Amino acid sequence: MIIGVLKEPSFEARVSLLPEAVSALIKQGNELWVETGAGESAFASDDQYTQAGASVRNRTEIYDAQLLLCIHPPEEGFGSLKSGTAVIGVFQPLYRTDLIQQWADSGITCFSLDMLPRTTRAQSMDVLSSQANIAGYKAVLLGAYTYGRYFPMLMTAAGSIAPAKLLVLGAGVAGLQAIATARRLGAVVEVFDTRPAVKEEVMSLGAKFVEVEGAADASKAGGYAVEQDEAFQQRQKQRIAESIAKADIVITTAQIPGKKAPQLITKEMLESMRAGSVVIDLAAASGGNTSLTVNNSTVVHNGVTIIGNSNLPSTMSSDASKLYGKNVMNFIKLISAKDGSLFLNWEDDLVKGSCILFEGNITNERLKSSAGTGLN
Repeated sequence: MIIGVLKEPSFEARVSLLPEAVSALIKQGNELWVETGAGESAFASDDQYTQAGASVRNRTEIYDAQLLLCIHPPEEGFGSLKSGTAVIGVFQPLYRTDLIQQWADSGITCFSLDMLPRTTRAQSMDVLSSQANIAGYKAVLLGAYTYGRYFPMLMTAAGSIAPAKLLVLGAGVAGLQAIATARRLGAVVEVFDTRPAVKEEVMSLGAKFVEVEGAADASKAGGYAVEQDEAFQQRQKQRIAESIAKADIVITTAQIPGKKAPQLITKEMLESMRAGSVVIDLAAASGGNTSLTVNNSTVVHNGVTIIGNSNLPSTMSSDASKLYGKNVMNFIKLISAKDGSLFLNWEDDLVKGSCILFEGNITNERLKSSAGTGLN
């Protein structure tokens, strides 16, 4: 099979395959084409790809490959793909319904790895987890860099410094990594999550778990938040408000698939924080968890800095690309026959869940049932 690696849009530093992954796929009998400059921002040169056995080509030529790999939807030329071409990436189809309809008209087959069922068997292909791990780690470092005080408690001849108080909203993969990183830096950490089942994990990392009784069951939501009833939301806001008023740094991670991120932090809560405090909103791309979040921007309100950034993995482009590429390689193995050709087992829940288009037809049940999408 001929596999093409596309260069990402200008805002993205990652690449879907590093040279080491290219070499492994070639050994499996595939031919690899890599777009010129695809890996530069991830510190992988065209020469390294050539040495790994790939052919470096321009985008027009790459579009002739049988299977295309990317992270984000390409900004141009995607409508010219030949019918039957297969594409693997992270396309957020529940948000980008117009784009998916456009691709359906071109007759391509498309796999969106953010739609993979988040089961044990899918862990080796779970790009959301591998990238969220990086986001949680980098969010704490970004918070520490922005915050104008120490994280750890210090006892010095000039006086004592109290430790920073950090609040994490959402104890999924990103949240747990944020907890671990903040604790290593010496911060006192509190954590809020609607899932009581994560309490033990949170406490094992040395953080305090903030409980609110009566949450809707989120155990089958694949690590995401779920919508809660009005009574719970009121209790939740009260407890969060109490914790935020004491926090120096807040990291928010709560998202709901296909819907706007839940607004957990109001303007009034932000105004209760002391000047110099920092909020890192990892749900910024889907609306944000605060009322003042602006995606890809930093807002300062009443002395509190609010950073909206859902693309922190891109700031660690080399390791993020390595992990993403490993996820992709495992997924390619799932959808490939022994002779290297594309083979889709529709009885496999991972194939059914991640395939959003097959030869132009909408195949994913979540997309079909999404109200108001216009997809059919």
